[in-house]
Amino acid sequence: MRFGWTVAAPARHSVSVLALLALLAGWLAGVPAWAGTIRDIRVSGNAITLRFDDSVADASAFVLDAPRRIAIDLGGAVPGPPARASGGAVEGVRQGARDGGARVVLDLARPAIVTEGRFGDDGRTLTLALRTVDDATFARAASERRLQFLPPFNYLAPPARHAYSVAMPVPPPAKAPPLPDISGDPSRPLVVIDAGHGGHDPGALSPDGTLREKDLTLKVAKAIRDELLASGRVRVAMTRDDDRFLILQDRYGIARRLGASLFISIHCDSAGNPDASGATVYTLSEVASDKEAARLAARENKADVLAGVDLGDASPDISSILIDLTQRETMNTSASFARLLGREAKPLIPTKAAFHRMASLMVLKAPDMPSILFETGYISNQRDADFLNSRAGREKVAESVRRAVTVHFATRMAAR
Repeated sequence: MRFGWTVAAPARHSVSVLALLALLAGWLAGVPAWAGTIRDIRVSGNAITLRFDDSVADASAFVLDAPRRIAIDLGGAVPGPPARASGGAVEGVRQGARDGGARVVLDLARPAIVTEGRFGDDGRTLTLALRTVDDATFARAASERRLQFLPPFNYLAPPARHAYSVAMPVPPPAKAPPLPDISGDPSRPLVVIDAGHGGHDPGALSPDGTLREKDLTLKVAKAIRDELLASGRVRVAMTRDDDRFLILQDRYGIARRLGASLFISIHCDSAGNPDASGATVYTLSEVASDKEAARLAARENKADVLAGVDLGDASPDISSILIDLTQRETMNTSASFARLLGREAKPLIPTKAAFHRMASLMVLKAPDMPSILFETGYISNQRDADFLNSRAGREKVAESVRRAVTVHFATRMAAR
C-alpha cells in the first residue's frame, strides 16, 4: 500500500518563516556579538593598545583623582589575562568585570589625560593616546565628562550614496595681531612687557570693587616701560597699551615675532584670604611647585577657554625633542632672572617670603624666550591694591624691574 503525504497550509507557512529566518541568520553572520574578550593590553610610552577576540559595543574613558588613574569602560567586553605597563605615564594596569562589559584601570605615575582614541577597521583594536599634563589640567579633566569612542560600523552595511552635496563657506584663518611699536636704541636687547588681562577679561577686583586687575596691570606695565627706556639699556615694546583683549598665545607670540630677549607678563594676584599680601614671580615648570601655583595656573589658563581657543597642539617626535632641549635652557635663564628680580625687589616693595615659584602657565610657554610672570601684589588685599594704584608704588615696582634687567643683560654680555 502506498501512502501519499500532504502538507497542510499552516505547515507550508512555517516553512516560509524558517526559510526567512535562515536568510536573516546568514546576513547577520557578520554582525558583532558584542562579547569580545580582552586578549591583550599593551602600554608603550604614551600609547595604549587594547585587542579583543571579537568586536565590542563601545568604549569610554574618564579621569579619576586621588589616586590618579584613567578608567576605560568597554561595553560588551569580557576581562582577559593580566597586563603590565612598560614605562611612560602608566605604572600599572588592572581590569575587571562590570555591568554590561569590562573596566580597565590605568594607574598613573604622573598626571596624564586621554587626547585621542580610535578603533581599528575591524572593531577589534582600540588605541588610545595619552599626554602628560600639569596638576591643574589634570584636576580640570577629572571634573569633566567622559570621552566616548565607537567602533566603525561601516562593515555592517555599505555606506549610503547620495546624489546631492552640501557646501558652506570656510572662514579664512585668523590673522595674527599687528605688531606693536618698539622704542629705544636699535642696538640694545628687546624687552617685551605684557599687561595681563584686558578688554572683556577684567581679571580680579579689589575688595572695595573700585579697582580692576586689567587697569592696574596696564598702569604698572607703562611705568616699567618708561623706567626701562629712561635707563637707555634696552629697547621696549608692550603687547597692549590700551584696554584690549589678547589670547595667551598672542601675548608671547608677539614677543617671539619681535625677537624679544626677555618677556615680562604683569599681573596682580588674588586670594580668598584678604590678608594675603606681597609680590611673587613665576617661571615655567611642567609640575607646579605648590598648591597655590597650581591654583594660579588653573585660574590664568581659563582666559583662553573663554575665548574658545583650542591650545592643544601636537608636534612630531623630533620637533618635540628639539623644543624640549631649547625650553630647558630657556627655563634655566628665566629662573635666574626671577631670582635676580627677587633680590632687587625686596628692598623696594612688599614681597612674599617664597618669592620665586613655578607653574605651568600658558603665557610662559615660549620655548626659546626667557619669560616670567610678575605678580606685583594682591589686588584682593586693599593695601597692596592701593600701593599699586599709587604713582609712588608703581615707580618702586618699575625700579626693581629696571635694576634686575640691567644686571641680567650686563651679566649675559660679560659671559659672552
